[in-house]
Amino acid sequence: MIIGHLPAGYLISSFTYMRTAADAVSRRLFIVFGMAGAIAPDVDLLYFYLIDDRQHHHHTYATHLPIVWAALFVACAWWLHAARFKQLPALALVFCINGFVHLMLDTIVGDIWWLAPFVDKPYSLFTVEPAYHPWLLSFILHWSFLLELAVLGAALWLWRSRAPATIRLFH
Repeated sequence: MIIGHLPAGYLISSFTYMRTAADAVSRRLFIVFGMAGAIAPDVDLLYFYLIDDRQHHHHTYATHLPIVWAALFVACAWWLHAARFKQLPALALVFCINGFVHLMLDTIVGDIWWLAPFVDKPYSLFTVEPAYHPWLLSFILHWSFLLELAVLGAALWLWRSRAPATIRLFH
């Protein structure tokens, strides 16, 4: 996924705000933390390009391992449940939710090691063949890019409508 992570983070954060943090934290701060979580797994790109010299697939680093995000999610959910003051745990939880959603979105056309560290095997739903140079064109001209545009469009619509506080997916 190239452009879909931030808008997906906006959508997920908007939809979960009323359920997890309406009394604890401002909607704007909640969405900022959620959007930060939506791109957090890709912080490994700094290491990938600056230190590792692209020797290993960046989805094999800890920031792209589902077990890491699942453990963080469980810890943050427990923290939110147990905490007297809910602001920080709510922000941490939305960060983790969106980090995990990032991995699900990457799985559409990118390899994610869902069973790591127990099984060293990548999983993806579809493959983007490297048909164009530069490689980015192969992703942009693949049908899956329409999904990214749809996520972007939905996020723009929701942002423009200013209706997220009235939308409740989780009752």
